[in-house]
Amino acid sequence: MKRIIAIASSLAVLLSAASCDFLDIRTEATLPSTGIDYSKSENMFMPVSAAYAQMRAGHGFNYLCLAEIPSDDADKGSESSDSATAIEMDGYKFTPNNGLLNSVWTEFFNMVSAANNAIEQMPRFAAAQTTEENIFLSRQYACEAKLIRAYAYFQLTRLFGEVPLVDRTMTAEELGNNPALSSDELYEFMCRDLDDAIDTLPESYGKGWGCRYTRYTAMGLKAKVALYHGDWAEAARQADAIIASNRFKLMDDFRYVFSVEGEGCQESIMEIESSDMGMSSGSAPYLDYAYIQGPRNNKPSNMQGWGFNVPNDNLISFLKERGDDIRYAATILERGTTTPEGDYILETCTNPYYNGKVYTPSTYNDWSYNGYGFDHNVRVIRYSDILLIYAEALVNGAPAGTCGYSADFALNMVRARAGLAPVSATIDSILDERRAEFAMEENRLFDLKRTGRAAGTIKGFVSPKHDYYPVPANQLQLNTALSQRAGW
Repeated sequence: MKRIIAIASSLAVLLSAASCDFLDIRTEATLPSTGIDYSKSENMFMPVSAAYAQMRAGHGFNYLCLAEIPSDDADKGSESSDSATAIEMDGYKFTPNNGLLNSVWTEFFNMVSAANNAIEQMPRFAAAQTTEENIFLSRQYACEAKLIRAYAYFQLTRLFGEVPLVDRTMTAEELGNNPALSSDELYEFMCRDLDDAIDTLPESYGKGWGCRYTRYTAMGLKAKVALYHGDWAEAARQADAIIASNRFKLMDDFRYVFSVEGEGCQESIMEIESSDMGMSSGSAPYLDYAYIQGPRNNKPSNMQGWGFNVPNDNLISFLKERGDDIRYAATILERGTTTPEGDYILETCTNPYYNGKVYTPSTYNDWSYNGYGFDHNVRVIRYSDILLIYAEALVNGAPAGTCGYSADFALNMVRARAGLAPVSATIDSILDERRAEFAMEENRLFDLKRTGRAAGTIKGFVSPKHDYYPVPANQLQLNTALSQRAGW
């Protein structure tokens, strides 16, 4: 049974955190009605665990419909008539009334609220502790929650652009009159949270903590936040620190990185954990990210999913024309083929291709009803991302760091693992490498947007209208200080 971030070692305690009061925190950040004994240090991680649990809630069907399906690499998939709202997103026919927009907005602000709750609980724990060690632990936990809050805002800003700041528990009246901040203000806020995490979080945890977030997670996230803001010096500085630490490496086998066995490997900087905890029914801390993308109409039942978010012919052609055989084999799950683990994908499956990076062998899918991919973690930041961020920052004028790598060297490390010959590092070659390396990992759409290339690449995309998603119509009613983006 795989390890996963837990409040304590007992499964019962973990499940209570993943499915009860703390997970159900409202956007308004109302506190749970149940009491907490703040003098018990073993209770201290409970609200932080709840923030981790909320991250699982934010990475399902709604998120994929905004973060990958509208890219030039993916199609909606499933049956052609399935989900009118997803069809709108795929064809750039959506309006602010599309319910997926409001769902994603709400899910990530719920993540913010869960993190705020954890941050605000920590001084109460600190005041009730009797040792300096536990008092410091409370500060560490608060910074862990700040990292999660920064991640939520990273997603909100790359999806919606300028959004309101909710950095504490706020009343309904405050939330209803809370204007959006500028991109510079939101960037500074995320950086402050991440700097606190970098300064306070440990470099690693024991094996029992799974993929829990460390100082290097905060560095990796800050490098990516800086990349999107065009702060090349900061992106290079954080990427360089990770490279120079010598704690991470590219795994030799690209396909292994996306296996259950490869979760939390030396290439992992940040993951969102999912697990059925070896159970076949009941409550467990799994998410349906992989299940949503599983082969539709496949057999047996534990080898099928909804079949949404499928690789399209455009991506297939791109990988084949590059001779990118290693990454093609890991990324593209074709119907009518048998996987190396012996699972057959029926020729009668609805779509010709599925996302191979979420493929989970049948031996892991032991849930009593379907349950495909419940043990699959979402890969958020990998070491290859750090190398390519470093290369892109240097090409954009950032000074080289202490790791001794040039932009060419960092780029070609990633290419070498894929069996490709070296090339010179340019914006074009780096973006092509990012497309191949991170295909179907919710990066392509945003790479095109941040570099101003989406309008000429994605059918139906109009700039600046589609540079960010519109403010959901529901949110304009709830928060009178918000105004709609231009063009909507």
